Amino acid sequence: MFRAHSLFRNALTLPVMALSVAMLAGCQQDEADEAKTEAQADQRIRVAMLQPPRSGLNPLTDDAFKLSRWSTAETLVRLNKQGEPQPFLSTNWTQVDPNTWRFELRDNARFHDGTPLTAKQAVVALRKAINASPKPRILDGVSMQVEADGDNAVIVHTEDADPLVPNRLSSPQLAILAAKAYGDDGRVNPIEAGTGPFVLKEINGTQSARLDRFDGYWGDTAKLSGIDADYVPDGTARGAALRTGEADVVEAVPVSQVALIDQELVHEVPMPRTNTLYLNTESGPFTSPEMRAAAREALDRAAIVRTVYEGRADEAKGLLGPALDWADGLRTPIERPQAAAPDGAQITLGTFTDRAELPEVAVLLEQQLEAAGFEVQQEVRQYAHIESDMLAGKFDAFILSRATMLDSGDPVAYMYSDFACDGSFNIAQLCDPRVDAALERAADLTPGPERRQAIIEAEAAILATDAAVPMLHERVIQGEARRVRGAVRDPRERELINEHTRFVDNGSD
Repeated sequence: MFRAHSLFRNALTLPVMALSVAMLAGCQQDEADEAKTEAQADQRIRVAMLQPPRSGLNPLTDDAFKLSRWSTAETLVRLNKQGEPQPFLSTNWTQVDPNTWRFELRDNARFHDGTPLTAKQAVVALRKAINASPKPRILDGVSMQVEADGDNAVIVHTEDADPLVPNRLSSPQLAILAAKAYGDDGRVNPIEAGTGPFVLKEINGTQSARLDRFDGYWGDTAKLSGIDADYVPDGTARGAALRTGEADVVEAVPVSQVALIDQELVHEVPMPRTNTLYLNTESGPFTSPEMRAAAREALDRAAIVRTVYEGRADEAKGLLGPALDWADGLRTPIERPQAAAPDGAQITLGTFTDRAELPEVAVLLEQQLEAAGFEVQQEVRQYAHIESDMLAGKFDAFILSRATMLDSGDPVAYMYSDFACDGSFNIAQLCDPRVDAALERAADLTPGPERRQAIIEAEAAILATDAAVPMLHERVIQGEARRVRGAVRDPRERELINEHTRFVDNGSD
């Protein structure tokens, strides 16, 4: 009886035990899946961006640089650290004649919507940029036509011989997007339309954007599972986000915040970026060269670098700074007009809040100008709210932090955009035949010593007008959490997060 009862009891118990084991295993699997999900979520990097988009992330505008920094939109060509063109969506290129180039396309690239990269679609994308109004800065003064050459090559033809065609095609504003990106109404929507290692999934206006890893990328698969980008124009808030761990990578940490942050988290990057005072040559007191000279002589660069930038900047000797190590050695003295007495001339001085140091520069510069005899009224807004007035010449003077090699890796494009008669970013409203002639000479030369000399001569022609008074060259401070590896510290501000960016445990590799 006992044995039979025991067997009966065991017969009942075994299924219960098996069920318990199965339930336990199921719970453990659920916990493992949950842990895996949490681990995958933890591979999303949080980025605090300097400025919100100005045009809904339209790649034909300056918003293109965000798409580039997130590695979602790609161009035919990319630049190396020396500014030399390298293969990207184009694997190689040849110059057919002085006006014609042929670019062969990568045969394994696909857009984020699954459609293949073709010569036909590359031509569509480039034509959208060529015909845009306003056109991308990199195309200022350039008459360009493109056509497909078979299924996997693009022909680029320029009206005038242009040795910088490969450099121009590296501009993020000439990114190649899928057909779905280009609407009949002229709008460009980059969601799920690029070719990079991260696919743009969501645009939340001027608040944030979300990107996921693109497993169909033609190159190495991204190590991160995604990017969560928040726009944080307030510099103090960006510094706090790094300090408190709310962000993993922070753009442009203000100098004023550096002392409050663990120094191991901040990385100083020398920039080809010049903080410049632009003077309106078309209307107001600064139509007079002598009054522009008075503003130039009122400027105390050393005081600005010392007080506002706490020594983390370089006093400007010209438009081009120490990031171009050849520039200073080629310069010669420049003849400039004699300064007139301001005698209480009233001027409006504008700048923007997105770069935390600029309002402080404006305060100090106002003091310097008033000490010289000007009466100054300041106007400071967010960049998105002041750009149109700035370009329309509604200020007598404007302080701008300007990247001098942002588009092509060559300063001629920046100089043409800012100082040529038909330049699209001509804040000073300058139109000087001597400047245009100098820029044309530089633009016609192939990269090398002769072109560099012509660039410095063009710089001298610009500086002789006093339409632009360079004040200092910035060093951007990028913030990175301890666990971040491979965030790109790019002087040209084209790259930030790429397929190699990753997290490490305990801050070690």
